Parts: sequence; C-alpha cells; structure tokens
Amino acid sequence: MDFPFAPPVPASLPIRGEARRFPVHRVYCIGRNYGEHVREMGGDTARSTPVFFMKPADALWLESDVPHPGATSDLHHEVEMVAALHRGGRDIAAGDALDHVYGYGVGLDLTRRDLQNRAKADGAPWDSAKGFDASAPVSALVPAGVCGHPRQAALTLEVNGALRQQADIAQMIWTLPEIIHELSRLWTLQPGDVIFTGTPAGVGPLARGDRWRAALGAIATLEGRLV
Repeated sequence: MDFPFAPPVPASLPIRGEARRFPVHRVYCIGRNYGEHVREMGGDTARSTPVFFMKPADALWLESDVPHPGATSDLHHEVEMVAALHRGGRDIAAGDALDHVYGYGVGLDLTRRDLQNRAKADGAPWDSAKGFDASAPVSALVPAGVCGHPRQAALTLEVNGALRQQADIAQMIWTLPEIIHELSRLWTLQPGDVIFTGTPAGVGPLARGDRWRAALGAIATLEGRLV
C-alpha cells in the first residue's frame, strides 16, 4: 500500500516484563462512575444510562514528564483503573466480558475543567476538554494472567506527596464487565481497545511542576510530573 507520506506510528502500550507491546485501537472512557465523585461534581448518583466519551489513541502518554496542554487555567487530574482488551465483539454478555480483558494498568484522565464546564453549559461536545495531546498518561499494562481480574483494589493518587484521591474499585457504579457490555451495545469492540473506568472523588487542579504517583493496589503504579 502506497501513501503520499509516511503514516504515523500506531499507538501502543508497554507490557510489564515483556519486550512485546500492546497495540491500541481506541480509548473509551466512562464518566460518573463513583458516587462521591458524582456528588462533588453536582450530579445525580442514581444509576441510569452510563456516560461514555473517547480520547484519541495517541492521547496516551508514556513519558514521566507530561506537557501542560495550554488553553486552560484549570487543568484537573482524574485517576482511573485502565483495562485493555485482546478480544472484541458486539453485545458481549457481562458474564463473558472479563474473558476479553488482556490486562490492567492505572492512568490519569487529564481534563481542561474550565473548557468542560463551558461545553456542558453550552450543550457542546467535550473533545477539547478531554481529548487533547498527552491527556491520558498511563502505566505499563500488567497481563491478567499475572494479576488476575481485580474486583477489589485501592485506587489512589498522591500529588506532591499529599493524598488527593482514594477509593476502591469495588465502589464503581458500573463494574468493568457491565462497562464492556454497555460499550459493546454501542460499538463493535476490537482487540486493542483500552478502557478508562472512571474516577473517584477528590479531582483537583494540577500546576506546572506538580508531581504525582498513581496506584492500582499492588498491580500498577504511574509516576509523573507536569511540565
């Protein structure tokens, strides 16, 4: 196949302990998936239709220094468990969903909160608030064959040594099998899809020079700095 210029290198994630890399297809995210976070954002915690949005695959960021995106005066952190799929499909039953999961990591859904609030007020899309360059720092993936499929694990974020976010993934409103099921009703999921599974309460601002440490129990850690 011939192109007028060299195509971009496909997005991929490192796999802990392996030379192979995980090829990324799409990045799906769910909002409003921890009750305390829903409340802190002024929302209704009643379980209804899940809220999904996407980030570009090349928004995934693997370097420890994360560039400030600009165009915002209110950049926020949102720590999340990340799941990566090695099988796809449509209308995947929740009971079968974990068979589609290759592994797990931890990541940040960086958000231009001022742009998101403006978009919400105008009934506009969130793309500029959520899908900017380097908006998804993420750890190496840990295969499920190594860590299992966690149903309980502490999800934490420290910024400059101070604890900002803390919850257990067991507190998710929509469990990972349910998220996969609901996503597969809307899109045909593919091997290489990555899912950010929602953030707990405690989201807040990041400034240049801030350092963070995110962790998903003993499974995965992510350390970085905003520059």
